[in-house]
Amino acid sequence: MADASAPFRLVFVCTGNICRSPMADVVMRSLAQRAGLGERVSSTSAGTGDWHVGERADRRTLDALERRGYDGSAHRAKQFTAAAFQANDLVVALDRSHERILQNWAADEDQAEKIALLLSFDAAATGQDVPDPYYAGDEMFDEVLEMIESSVRALFHQLEPALRTPTAQLRRIDGSV
Repeated sequence: MADASAPFRLVFVCTGNICRSPMADVVMRSLAQRAGLGERVSSTSAGTGDWHVGERADRRTLDALERRGYDGSAHRAKQFTAAAFQANDLVVALDRSHERILQNWAADEDQAEKIALLLSFDAAATGQDVPDPYYAGDEMFDEVLEMIESSVRALFHQLEPALRTPTAQLRRIDGSV
């Protein structure tokens, strides 16, 4: 049985951990803090690749976040590891390529069941993938951040009732234990 006082732990995963997943992490942390639930959520991010490990988020990511009132300056890129499955209750992929990679890395059904696509939480979302803005201009970073905000907000609203109940078990997003 999980410790009811432990925070709900989630990790957002994209390719290099410098664009999309840091955005999602920063938005989730901000939502939790504003709702007075910052201590009940442990959010982080990682990349499927190791190209940018230790680097700050892409300058355009930081600028887009700042334009929307967020601070991403503390972010340092890291790579997703097998230990992250054990360390998190939910593993959120930003697109289907990340989802496939994570499914291949999952050691068992329990780990595979922790994986979800970010846009799957947002009924208003069109498509399944948050596009990678890395090779696009600044405006694409703003568009991607809007998609991420909407989906992370939808995810947070699903989690919030259980987060407000300290004895609730937050094992899987679908409500199963």
